[in-house]
Amino acid sequence: MNTQMKWTIAVAMACLLLSSDAAAQHTLLPRLSETTKECIVCHQKTDPGIYQQWGESRHFRANVGCYECHRADKDDVDAFEHFDTYIATIVSPKDCAQCHKHEAAEFAGSHHSKAARILGSLDNRLAEVVEGNNAFITEGFAHGNSAAAVSGCWQCHGSVVKVLDDGRLDPATWPNTGIGRINPDGSEGSCSACHLRHHFSVEQARHPDNCGKCHMGPDHPQKEIYYESKHGIAFVANKDRLNMGRAKWIVGEDYHLAPTCATCHMSATKDQPVTHDVGMRISWNNRPAVSIRPEVSDAKMGLPGKDVPWQTRRDNMKNVCLNCHGNQWVDNFYVQYDALIELYHDKFAKPGLELMKVAKPLMKPTPFSNKIDFIWFELWHHEGRRARHGASMMGPDYTHWHGMYEVAKNFYSELVPELEELIEKGKRSSDAARVTAAGALEAKLHEVLESPNHRWYLGKMSPAEAQRRKKAAEEFRSRYGE
Repeated sequence: MNTQMKWTIAVAMACLLLSSDAAAQHTLLPRLSETTKECIVCHQKTDPGIYQQWGESRHFRANVGCYECHRADKDDVDAFEHFDTYIATIVSPKDCAQCHKHEAAEFAGSHHSKAARILGSLDNRLAEVVEGNNAFITEGFAHGNSAAAVSGCWQCHGSVVKVLDDGRLDPATWPNTGIGRINPDGSEGSCSACHLRHHFSVEQARHPDNCGKCHMGPDHPQKEIYYESKHGIAFVANKDRLNMGRAKWIVGEDYHLAPTCATCHMSATKDQPVTHDVGMRISWNNRPAVSIRPEVSDAKMGLPGKDVPWQTRRDNMKNVCLNCHGNQWVDNFYVQYDALIELYHDKFAKPGLELMKVAKPLMKPTPFSNKIDFIWFELWHHEGRRARHGASMMGPDYTHWHGMYEVAKNFYSELVPELEELIEKGKRSSDAARVTAAGALEAKLHEVLESPNHRWYLGKMSPAEAQRRKKAAEEFRSRYGE
């Protein structure tokens, strides 16, 4: 048995020990492998930054080096020969699972690992067609790709990494650390999306800014919402007192002054272990136009979470909250959150979906070739999500001004006028089918606007409500004057 084979077996055995239980995490390889030592001779000169990062990592302390992570079999699709040794550039979740089996399995069952399934969706149509073209031609993509998708969508959601004939990775798909990256070995995900190589700092992974690479911007501004919330304010004030570099990091025990994203969605409590499935503490999936329960979306993706009801997930999150808050505070927060979801659904999302469905025969068939396509898309995909995420994370400005205010403004000042224009054009059409469709849309719009939620728009507020509004205005003037 050659030296390389002996070390491969040793690494495999050590990884089994490392992954077997929490206490075994202190099991180390006896020393660096000879192959890794050979790697170091060159790479500490050619890649000093990487060498130093690795030298500060727990991998270094465990004698896990370059070869242990990058080794490849000759027949691996992305393997290439490098100084008489077969290695691969990409370290996939399948590779990490050699030692981190439990974490890799949890991650594989999460929505994070499936993020690349957005490819080909309505969102991607925007980047690939509406915003982009096929001018980004590479060796692996003779038909071309959109640079907007390659440098935008794919960098968060992940790309399908394409290996060229000589083992190089196609530049349209690499570099890429998208969290749902589809790797050459068939695995989904990228551990380095959160655990930046080659230091793999636990403190960095727990920092809220770590999530901000993807969770920010007009349609899912969780980072901005967090920093607006009391949680974020407390973090900024106390971040140096949170012991974020500790191996054991239990909320209410190792720290209590502020939570981070990791605290609420992943990290340990006195009653729960760390989880790498961030959906296990979420009781609403706010991605669609109408929010759904997470087990519903898990079922659509064939994920194990389909068997975990939202009530259980909510109890998991409440278990985190109760380390800093009382029962009444936590329970009442969820009453407020659910009420905002219900308001958004009943007043805008569900009627909006119905109106857009009835309007479809009067629209040009190509998606995003109508002004109203953009209006409706931004209403639910941007403003509607912001309102829901804002309420879920206690960010009042994002719930109101960046959320429900924008939803209402665009519903009444953009969506309704566009629908009325479609109706008028349809009525004047010489096509009997379009005239009929216009009549159906007019009836649906009338039904929506005559409902209690929208009657005010027609000047038909109930007398009792009008009187309450008048009284409130008078009380305001009496307090603050004209």
